[in-house]
Amino acid sequence: MEARLASVRSGIADAARVAGRSPDELTLIVVTKYHPASLVRELAALGVTDVGENRHQEAQAKAAELADLPLTWHFVGQLQSKKARQVRRYAHVVQSLDRDSVVDAFAPTDAEPEPPVIDGFVQVNLTDDPERGGVRPDAVEAMVDRVLGTGTIRLRGVMAVAPLDEEPRAAFARLRGISERVVSLAPGATDISAGMSGDYAEAIAEGATHLRIGTAITGKRPDAP
Repeated sequence: MEARLASVRSGIADAARVAGRSPDELTLIVVTKYHPASLVRELAALGVTDVGENRHQEAQAKAAELADLPLTWHFVGQLQSKKARQVRRYAHVVQSLDRDSVVDAFAPTDAEPEPPVIDGFVQVNLTDDPERGGVRPDAVEAMVDRVLGTGTIRLRGVMAVAPLDEEPRAAFARLRGISERVVSLAPGATDISAGMSGDYAEAIAEGATHLRIGTAITGKRPDAP
């Protein structure tokens, strides 16, 4: 795994240089879905500071087991609104804000009038499939307004996955345009979470700031437990 991590870091640096950017602008998030906590501990020993998880139960257990490590936990999977407050207890960043009910679940309540503030990304659906996770591009501004209205989510920017049937760079170029619209409403929300194991170079070329990379670093994903 050490060699795979070094290879990805080198690839990120090369892609950044080609794009006229500094590798220091980029945050590598290693996605460890289905992998044991011991693998995350090994990654931390290799200098990884940001970890991504897709499933609440798995993420919650790993974060508890690894509480002694200075890790930033990113929740990157689809989130049920009823689980949102539980996710907030361990996740520092939620990258999958895509429904009103999820956003509203982070707002203050009578029982929790001053909840902790978390970082968040609005997930954008770049496909024509309404069943895929993410907000439609034409509904992004409304979602941004809702996020800003909670007072408990620090909006960082936008997140998306490239469609399988489209050239990744073209999809990420569209996401970059959506990001510019978001920044016009929230000047501090300049981050773009895009790019995975097979398309991170294209994402970097289109302004990605956060890369969510799994198998290229962790190796073959284990079967679901």
